Amino acid sequence: MSKIRLGVIGAGGIVCRMHLPDLKNGEDFDVAVIGGRREHRLKHQCQEFDIPNWTQDYDEIIADDTLDAILVGTPHPLHVSWGVKALEAGKHVLMQKPLCGDMAEADQFVEASEASGKTVMCLPHFSSATYKARQLIAEEAIGRVSGARMRVSHGGPEIYYAEIRDIFGESGDDLWFFDAKQASVGALFDMGVYAVSGLVAMLGTFNRVTGFVSTFDKPTELEDVATLVLEMESGGIVTAETSWCDPARTGESSIHGTAGKFTMPGRDGAALTQWTPTSYTRESAPVDTKPIDCSDVAPSGMHAHFAEHIREGTQPPLSNAYTARHVTEILLAGLKSSETGSAIQLTSKSDM
Repeated sequence: MSKIRLGVIGAGGIVCRMHLPDLKNGEDFDVAVIGGRREHRLKHQCQEFDIPNWTQDYDEIIADDTLDAILVGTPHPLHVSWGVKALEAGKHVLMQKPLCGDMAEADQFVEASEASGKTVMCLPHFSSATYKARQLIAEEAIGRVSGARMRVSHGGPEIYYAEIRDIFGESGDDLWFFDAKQASVGALFDMGVYAVSGLVAMLGTFNRVTGFVSTFDKPTELEDVATLVLEMESGGIVTAETSWCDPARTGESSIHGTAGKFTMPGRDGAALTQWTPTSYTRESAPVDTKPIDCSDVAPSGMHAHFAEHIREGTQPPLSNAYTARHVTEILLAGLKSSETGSAIQLTSKSDM
């Protein structure tokens, strides 16, 4: 099976840490060229990952007819513009998260995806536990979902970028994440996108959002802590939490239903645990717990998953343009709700 020829636009820290090592070790892609702003970073990555070509001209990559697909790893305000150009040039697109911070751009991206007929994968990519929880929730293994909580948070972009500087042997700060003029959105879009996307992946479309955001600790006008309260189509109420003020790092979720609950990560090292009451009439009765085997729905790795759908001519079931647009609307509604003090009704759907 021949490899898919891939070009990279925006070869910075996230591409160097998360994408290129897996792409180099995988069997699906041949990274033919990378593009970025800083020459020393491009040369470093070409040497480290055996990439033959680099350029500072993104349009050169878009116009390369030998490429099958484009990975868009630019800062998020530039995601959609380059993603649309790649689709219009007949390329499959792997989009780094978040999709964007503007609803008109999200709509534009969905329209370009539909018109292109190409495979579009929008991160984040989900674990086997997420897929399994989604399946069991649909089967009402814990009854009707009444509530859920997911929190994804860390210590802030300055910690992340300290490691990036070390990788590239740089000094000084370029914390554009804190600059409202460059980034436009803060922790909610940077880290909260994982919490919201995870809830959408497991529970589907949401109808309404109430948001609470604050600038608590970081040197920015943007939000560094946020909590969203989301209303499910079925009436269940869930919360998505995030923060740049959590250096101990958090990544956890629980889904609560009328006949039990799921926790992720689960107990004693399990990826997913199901909790089932032994009595529905005695509050003191013990609750049974069991680890859930997720291997039967285990998705392939991020890049292999993208490659599979390219070869099949299909769209990823969860990490697609429609889900990314719905998540974008939720995040923007959370910011608007916090500003106005009102719940915001949603109009988009999480599926095709």
